[in-house]
Amino acid sequence: MAIREILTVPDPRLKEVSKPVEGPVTDELRALMDDMLETMYDAPGIGLAAIQIGVPLRIIVMDLAKEGDEPAPRYFVNPEILETVEETQPYEEGCLSVPDIFDEIERPARCRLRYMDYNGNLVEEWAEDLYAVCIQHEMDHLEGTLFIDHLSRLKRQRAIDKVKKAKLRKIREDAA
Repeated sequence: MAIREILTVPDPRLKEVSKPVEGPVTDELRALMDDMLETMYDAPGIGLAAIQIGVPLRIIVMDLAKEGDEPAPRYFVNPEILETVEETQPYEEGCLSVPDIFDEIERPARCRLRYMDYNGNLVEEWAEDLYAVCIQHEMDHLEGTLFIDHLSRLKRQRAIDKVKKAKLRKIREDAA
């Protein structure tokens, strides 16, 4: 397993639409998912889409275990949202590709999913609460959408500018 670099805004690769995984879940894909999980834990975060490490495939990893609980990793290959409910809920979201930026986003409170798991088994289930928020957030990444794209143009631009400034500051500190 290896920790990969997480892309941050305004990297244009984050706007790419990810391609479906063709065929079964292979050892190569499982190795990618293992790297993604290790990268996500290191960041630290609760979800990561493959495009966030520069791999434009429809793969997501997630772990919603609370601090101090046993890890509970989940893997999603070619996830699809089959259905959502009309009821929405606001949730303060953040993103490893938009570090240190948080804002409230309104999403459907529940959604029904279909995906292949780590072993290639087809799973269909309902997601609610934090699980529903996180899977919808990560699924947006597969379509080239960041959570800040749900904000006003002014808030989005401020977020991008803040990330750029932090990146420049880090480069200067590392050079000093």
